[in-house]
Amino acid sequence: MKEKVVLAYSGGLDTTAIIPWLKENFDYEVICCCIDCGQGSELDGLEERAKLSGAEKLYIEDVTDEFCDEYIVPCVWAHAVYENKYLLGTSMARPVIAKKLVEIARKEGATAICHGATGKGNDQIRFELGIKALAPDLKIIAAWRNDKWTLDSRESEIEYCHQHGINLPFSADNSYSRDRNLWHISHEGLELEDPANEPNYDHLLVLGVRPEKAPDEGEYVSLSFEKGIPVAINGEKKKVSDIIRDLNKLGGKHGIGIIDIVENRVVGMKSRGVYETPGGTILYEAHQQLEELILDRDVYREKQEMGNKFAQIVYEGKWFSPLREAAQAFLEKTQEQVTGEVKMKLYKGNIIKAGTTSPYSLYDEKIASFTTGDLYDHHDAEGFINLFGLSTKVRAMKAQAREQQK
Repeated sequence: MKEKVVLAYSGGLDTTAIIPWLKENFDYEVICCCIDCGQGSELDGLEERAKLSGAEKLYIEDVTDEFCDEYIVPCVWAHAVYENKYLLGTSMARPVIAKKLVEIARKEGATAICHGATGKGNDQIRFELGIKALAPDLKIIAAWRNDKWTLDSRESEIEYCHQHGINLPFSADNSYSRDRNLWHISHEGLELEDPANEPNYDHLLVLGVRPEKAPDEGEYVSLSFEKGIPVAINGEKKKVSDIIRDLNKLGGKHGIGIIDIVENRVVGMKSRGVYETPGGTILYEAHQQLEELILDRDVYREKQEMGNKFAQIVYEGKWFSPLREAAQAFLEKTQEQVTGEVKMKLYKGNIIKAGTTSPYSLYDEKIASFTTGDLYDHHDAEGFINLFGLSTKVRAMKAQAREQQK
């Protein structure tokens, strides 16, 4: 019997061309596996396309809820943002995809897993670190890094497919390179390849509109959290995935969550992309507003640092690592009292605070107001400032004495 290979299959031109390439160069039986993280209509017609291209079987694995509950939620806890802008939409989806690829490989008795990520990007690292962590015995085939892969353009891939009797509705026309899931959609290529160019947003955007084209009237939305997990939108209980779907519609309508970034890839190069994360941007902001009310100063400060670390861990594909597990354990502890409701107004790309409540709020109006109360005496600040500023005063006194001795 032929050995089996599991191919991470998106249905795009690259992974479609890889099917006959694997059969021709390795004599594998190809098992295609598409992991549904909320791509929507991109999955239409996938089974017919895979079989027509020579695959023995196609798995379509819906992991949307697992993606939301086990991968997105910890990133929300962390407020994980890479390089101050990127909300990790592609990064956080790759580990769950790698996990499912391994599960299918075990089920099918496959000896290898193949992916179509290029040798320039981050995804090759994320996929392969995940596979190595979960199944170190499996062989990994990275088509674009393999010496037998000679296809270097869309035109050559289309011609290769035609030579193997695969006539599919792909064109050689240039288009944006996109990655989509429930959390976001990314755009690269065309005018974005030159940072001097302004993005053609009217042609580019998929999930929403430019703030200039958003409604002239703002719209209110409220989110309820229990232990850091979103549990309701506008008072209606829903699972996390459905809350994100609702927020995507609202955020897209009001021009929320569009970023243009030149980021530093793991492999060392800079790349420019536009990301749409309408629902995620609202969710991050609401969660952070709630934490402002609840977390004490020391925990809040440490959590900010951990959030930056967590973003780096996820971006670099180290999800299945002791470091990520330890970081997430810290984050989960910080969420024990992050329960309450956040109300916001969405208006032309802005998220405006409209009130936050929590039974665990540390805000006390009696203390915070300008009126002197029993818990705070303005005179107490004098001794505190004397001690807090002692080192500053001593340093200045010593410097002053040295100047006088000259």
